[in-house]
Amino acid sequence: MATLRQNHNHNAVTSGAQQDDAELRRRNVQSYQNANGSQVYKLEAEDKKKLGKRDPAFLETLDEYEYLIAPFVFLVLALGTRLWKIGLSPIVTWDEAHFGKFGSHYLKREFYFDVHPPLGKMLVGLSGYLAGYNGSFEFKSGDTYPPEVNYTFMRVFNALFGTVLVPFAYWTARDLGFSRPAVWLCALAVLCENSYATISRFILLDSMLLCFTFTTTLCWARFHTLRNKSWTVEWFIWLFLTGISIGCVCSVKWVGLFVTALVGLYTAHDLWNKFGDQKMPVVELGAHLLVRVGGLIVIPLIVYMFSFYLHFLILENSGPGDAQMSSLFQANLRGTEVGKDSPLEIAYGSRATIKNMGYGGGLLHSHVQTFPEGSQQQQITCYHHKDANNDWFFYPNRSEPSFDPEAPLRFVQDGSVIRFLHAQTGRNLHSHSVAAPVTKADYEVSCYGNITVGDTKDHWKIEVVNDAASSDRSRIRTLTTAFRLKHVDLGCYLRAGNVNLPQWGFKQIETTCVKQNHPRDVYTHWNVESHTNEKLPPGNAKMYRSPFLRDFLHLNVAMMTSNNALVPDPDKQDDLASSFWQWPILHVGLRMCSWEDHITKYFLLGNPLVYWGSTASIGVVALIVAWYAVRWQRGYNELQWKDMEHIMYSGIYPVIGWFFHYFPFILMGRVTYVHHYYPALFFAILAMVFSVDWLTQKMSKAVRWGVYGTLYAATIGLFVYFSPIVFGMQGSNHKYSYMRWFDRWRMSDV
Repeated sequence: MATLRQNHNHNAVTSGAQQDDAELRRRNVQSYQNANGSQVYKLEAEDKKKLGKRDPAFLETLDEYEYLIAPFVFLVLALGTRLWKIGLSPIVTWDEAHFGKFGSHYLKREFYFDVHPPLGKMLVGLSGYLAGYNGSFEFKSGDTYPPEVNYTFMRVFNALFGTVLVPFAYWTARDLGFSRPAVWLCALAVLCENSYATISRFILLDSMLLCFTFTTTLCWARFHTLRNKSWTVEWFIWLFLTGISIGCVCSVKWVGLFVTALVGLYTAHDLWNKFGDQKMPVVELGAHLLVRVGGLIVIPLIVYMFSFYLHFLILENSGPGDAQMSSLFQANLRGTEVGKDSPLEIAYGSRATIKNMGYGGGLLHSHVQTFPEGSQQQQITCYHHKDANNDWFFYPNRSEPSFDPEAPLRFVQDGSVIRFLHAQTGRNLHSHSVAAPVTKADYEVSCYGNITVGDTKDHWKIEVVNDAASSDRSRIRTLTTAFRLKHVDLGCYLRAGNVNLPQWGFKQIETTCVKQNHPRDVYTHWNVESHTNEKLPPGNAKMYRSPFLRDFLHLNVAMMTSNNALVPDPDKQDDLASSFWQWPILHVGLRMCSWEDHITKYFLLGNPLVYWGSTASIGVVALIVAWYAVRWQRGYNELQWKDMEHIMYSGIYPVIGWFFHYFPFILMGRVTYVHHYYPALFFAILAMVFSVDWLTQKMSKAVRWGVYGTLYAATIGLFVYFSPIVFGMQGSNHKYSYMRWFDRWRMSDV
């Protein structure tokens, strides 16, 4: 076995190593390297004789340029599987309702909020722009696209990201040192993976996520082949391309952090090996560390932040996502009501909305509904939607004279003890020594009494934290002043974290009075967002701008908070959701649209051979490693160092990549769907290809090609068999009951 591997060059995983040519290599045939670094062997007379009437020069040319010809052929086939009948269904399908709508916001330049980073949705917006779409369509699920929306072009634009997965898979397998038949198997598995083909055909983020996952893996594999050519131009190029690709994949979805972790593990492993090389100068080791920090941390961060810079730059108009951002950010959007004509300084009798300054914080809110337990008084929450229930009056405390609208103005200052009167219900912002409904360690905050009925538990002391526009903290200013509200009797602070109330509280943010005094806790910081007072002149909110870095951090924490809140709703049944254990065994699929006879129907389901074969290969790789570990312990020395490196980087690392992409979904409490497994599937495919390549290497050429030929035929055959779920099922779904091998595969109703 070791003999078959010992002809790899010193890189151990030479690109395009061909086990088919083992006999030629053993006979010391004259060779040369092509432009890609692959070894090409010139045929001797006896070899040409074996070729019979075939032209050896032509075959040599094919062999030399196979690394270009094969991926081109695969690319053409991929275009067919991704684009054929792509415009057949004229209705908004599955999550096109979300991402098409986000693309529309970019075209209308309206600020929106979503749990995913912006790059993928900006690309969706770009596809609409190139298609001549003006952003006016609402993308409601199940609606028919109007004539002015060239949805076919937008889908084609998206499908191109799914198309290039196939040649990327080819080049990745080649750089991992697989034999030519194994490289073809890898490309064919991605080409004929039904779920990849299906999800690439719609206006979604998944094909973009997969594309950048594949490019990151390819760049890592290519950089690995150059590890003995440090400081060359090519080495630098692939290092920085890896960093750019990491930035792109993380800018589409945070799932990209998992492939980032794989590259990070490899980098730590590589640096550890260099640290053990006593011949390497310390200065050079330090340079390796610094270059990797720059290429794999700084560059991805720049790419990621730049996507948000473009996001803020494009979305200059007020939109549905305003409330997730700071008041100062909102005030600088075109068409916003936040801060518009609001007087600068707050006086007693002013009517205002009060916003929590925590990441993703909402507006202080109340409504007529009461707590079902505890004090059973009127609920206080934080809420992002803007309505009259967010309005509060600033009133004097009960020890001071009652508010007289005819009296001279008195301004609210740092240290003022005041009351907040809810404008809609007339009740006071109140707290008492009753446990909060969810966060039991805090005190409940409620609305109680009225303008005359109440007690000192309605009193709150204002403590100014900072002011974005002035060093003078003596008064409270609209938008710019950050302050805390301390309950005078209890000594606690008004806080709105990221805990949501149950359904009885409309899933709004729980607002409590926290006992601990943490001045830096931004969830205890508040500011006045909008303000009306007829006796005060209007201010100019445009004079103040929110810094980019603050907005960047604010939005990312808001995204994280909202993402964590995507938990299954016990009050609703989600027929599309699935569990992590169902994905690797292809236990379920997913209906992407209505199942009526007149609808063109699509079903997300993988190729059974690819799924089951790749899942089994995770265990096969583990068994291969265990087998050689046991034999090594028993004294067998059958593997050379380059063989062990090949197992490590071409077998174990794909399994680690699969684990990184799969295991987090086991721990997540959020709702999950089958498409969450697709990035992990690619690494399982690489493990499958490694397993087949390694286990067949000692077989004769005829037997080995027989194994590969069977796998090729089965992979293609199953793709064709299940092709209606990719290209669209028309008419009655009962016609497709032959594909329903298991009851959980609900592509037909039987």
